[in-house]
Amino acid sequence: MINILVSNDDGVTAPGIKALAVELAKIAKVKVVAPDRNCSAASNSLTLTNPLRINNLDNGYIAVNGTPSDCVHLAIRELCDNEPDIVVSGINAGANMGDDTLYSGTVAAAMEGRFLGLPAIAVSLVGKELIHYQSAAIYAARIVQGLLEHPINNDQILNVNVPDLPVEEIKGIRVTRLGSRHKAEGMIKAQDPAGRDIYWLGPPGKEQDASDDTDFGTVEQGFVSITPLTVDLTAYNQLAGLENWINKL
Repeated sequence: MINILVSNDDGVTAPGIKALAVELAKIAKVKVVAPDRNCSAASNSLTLTNPLRINNLDNGYIAVNGTPSDCVHLAIRELCDNEPDIVVSGINAGANMGDDTLYSGTVAAAMEGRFLGLPAIAVSLVGKELIHYQSAAIYAARIVQGLLEHPINNDQILNVNVPDLPVEEIKGIRVTRLGSRHKAEGMIKAQDPAGRDIYWLGPPGKEQDASDDTDFGTVEQGFVSITPLTVDLTAYNQLAGLENWINKL
């Protein structure tokens, strides 16, 4: 039987990770290692100044006082009896599309698995009410099964976003590119009880590029979006132009 490592950024008690683990357990041996609290937007951060501690929960899950990347790194290096065949991160409570993928702890957990040489998938549920985690879990299992039977290039992560619909109402799966947002709205300023200024991040910018071939547009139409992501951020199409620019300095 194959071994799957499951993690997330919403925390070890989040409903998404439970739905994902239960569904994947039908096709694999599942180990769940996840943050002991909500670490949304943690991105690829690692804990370097404090020790990591684990807590074995009654349901067999392992809670870690670290980031999503910490959890995957620790699990693969120390906690798994057998190296996982694949890392699956999620199911995130909310979208991880477009520019948001740069901030996402869900995507980062998958990316950490990729850094350590394993196939990796990030799964998110997209909608306002976030009811149908089971739909996302079913599609995640289908994609995992397909990836194991028909491997793809090992230099990419599959970023999966599932519309919050009953599984029978989802229209299918489409391969997409990342969309984009307008710049974020302003900060929200308030005061604490002592009258000191405090600040909250404002709402994200509205969708700017939500064409039919993007993750935004595809999920809006009721399809599951799969976007291949790479960890190499080099803008290869800009190298020659930058060389010309440097030569003018």
